[in-house]
Amino acid sequence: MYQEQATLRLISNSLLIGGIALIFLIGAIAWLVARQAVTPVRRAASVAQRLEAGDLGERMPVSGEDDLARLATSFNSMADSLQTQIRQLEALSRVQQRFVSDVSHELRTPLTTVRMAADLIHDSRQEFTVPVARSAELLSGELDRFEELLADLLEISRFDAGFAALDTEPVDLEELVDRVVLGARPLAERRGSALILERATGDAEADVDPRRVERIIRNLVVNAVEHGEGRPICIAVEGNETAVAVLVEDHGVGLRPGEAGLVFNRFWRADPARARHTGGTGLGLAISLEDAHLHHGWLQAWGMPGEGARFRLTLPRRQDLPIGESPLPLVPRGVEEDAE
Repeated sequence: MYQEQATLRLISNSLLIGGIALIFLIGAIAWLVARQAVTPVRRAASVAQRLEAGDLGERMPVSGEDDLARLATSFNSMADSLQTQIRQLEALSRVQQRFVSDVSHELRTPLTTVRMAADLIHDSRQEFTVPVARSAELLSGELDRFEELLADLLEISRFDAGFAALDTEPVDLEELVDRVVLGARPLAERRGSALILERATGDAEADVDPRRVERIIRNLVVNAVEHGEGRPICIAVEGNETAVAVLVEDHGVGLRPGEAGLVFNRFWRADPARARHTGGTGLGLAISLEDAHLHHGWLQAWGMPGEGARFRLTLPRRQDLPIGESPLPLVPRGVEEDAE
């Protein structure tokens, strides 16, 4: 049986070699097919990432007439459409920004003339009849509000155009809060609200733009007085290793669910029928949010209907130092425990 055994060994070796060769051949074919199928997908993912990064001119190469080629063609058509729409929106945004800026600047000249005439009439109101004197007072008050609105529109246009810049210096936030409280106290007394200041237990100094931060705090305090329903307004200042925070809390009408993110929208009001007592422009909180972002800080809101609202400003101690954690809680501790 030696010859038969030799034949069987030859057949077995041939089958083994042929099987190994077949496996390698099938693997090579599968690798080539997978590469042809995966490479366009990877290329599409790479192009999509570059589009996401802002390179709107990126497109996928198209070769052949298979399904992947049709996918690349559709992808390029979608990218062309998105690029056209984005450019149209950018052009419209630039036109709107330019319009707001130009109108604000052009209105300053006639407003100055009207202001001079209104001041002259207001100074002579004692010589008029009661209705005319009251009209002179209303005219002066509305001109003040008009000037504030123009100033806010100019500031918003600077933010939109990317021209806003910081002029930072070491500032003690407690001093800024003291100035704001002193200026807002007459308004709070007229509204029947007491301003309660909780001072920091440690250092509250940070590198900030004092003009912008004081404007943020003033907007928060005046807004709290406006919506505080004559109840006390609490203002707290605190700092930690990386940040300094100011918390303004009222106990008035509060915020409904979902409104905490809307209060910083331009001209947004929770209740359009609610009368304003402080003559706000509707842009104060929007400008405050932009000022906080310019400092790489946070401006956040929280509230409950009928329980009041809390606004927290958190700023880094230095512009090159990221905020680790805010020194003051945004949500009251009792509410956090109830939620848990």
